[in-house]
Amino acid sequence: MIPGSFEYHRPASLSEAVALLGRLDSDARLIAGGHSLIPMMKLRLAMPTHLVDLAGVAELKGARLEGGEIVIGAMTTQREIIMSGVLAEHAPILRETAEVVADPQVRYVGTIGGNVANGDPGNDMPALMMALGASYVLSGPGGERRVPARDYYLSPYETAAQPGEVLAAIRVPKPPAGHGWAYEKLKRKVGDYATAAAAVILTVSGGRIASCAIGLTNVGGTALFASEAAAATVGTALDPPTLARAAAAATAIASPAEDGRGSAEYRAKMAGVMTARALKRAFARATS
Repeated sequence: MIPGSFEYHRPASLSEAVALLGRLDSDARLIAGGHSLIPMMKLRLAMPTHLVDLAGVAELKGARLEGGEIVIGAMTTQREIIMSGVLAEHAPILRETAEVVADPQVRYVGTIGGNVANGDPGNDMPALMMALGASYVLSGPGGERRVPARDYYLSPYETAAQPGEVLAAIRVPKPPAGHGWAYEKLKRKVGDYATAAAAVILTVSGGRIASCAIGLTNVGGTALFASEAAAATVGTALDPPTLARAAAAATAIASPAEDGRGSAEYRAKMAGVMTARALKRAFARATS
C-alpha cells in the first residue's frame, strides 16, 4: 500500500531535531532506519503528518569509551555494531546480538537507537540492554535526561520517552574483564522475530556465579528483566538443578501471545529453554 501524505525534514544536528519536534504538531514522527515505521505507514497503521529523519545527524553515530561506560550513538547501525573494535573488546554480546537482528540488508541500515526506542517487544536489543544495565540518553526541550533500560518499557509500543524527546545515545556500564555473555534466539527462519530469546551477562568467582542478569525477548508485552531467574544462579556452579530453577523462573514471568511462532504455552517454555542455553554458554565463556 501507499503511505499517507507527509512533510519530510532532515535536520543536521540533534538540537535542530529537538527544535523541529517542538515546532511541529503531535503527529510528527522520528525516523532512523525506518524498518519499524515504514511498514506501519504502508499499512496506514501509522499516518504521521511530518517525518523527521535523523540520518543526517553525525553526532548520533559511533561507539566510544567514556570513563567506565560505553557510549553508543543512537544512529549507529547494526552493521557498525558488528564491526566496532571497541564493542568487540569490551561488550562482545552486542556484536553477537546484532548478528541475529533481521538479515544483512536490514543490518546495514537499521540502527540500534531505532531498535530500542519504539518499545516493540519483538526487537532484540531491549532485553540485552536490560541485562547490561544500560541507560538511554533522551534529549528534549527541557535538556537531557537518562532513563534506565529496565524502566523505559511500559507496555507494547509505550515507553518512558516524553513528547519532543529524541533518544540520542545508549550508555552501557563497561562489563568487567572475564565476564560471561550469551544471546540465545529461537526463530523460525532468517530475518524473523524471536519465538523466544534470552540475553545473559554474568561474572564468576571461585567457580561460582557472583552476579547475573537476564533479559527476555518477545515473550511479553515488553522486553522482560528476569530478576528471579538470575538470582537463582548466584552462588552456584550452575549445576543441572540450578539451570532447571532458572529456566522455570524465566518461564513463569513469560506471557507471550499465541501467534504463528507457536502457542503461548510453547513460547513461554522456550523462554526457559533459551535462558538455560544462554546461561550455559555465558558460564563456559567466563570460566574458560
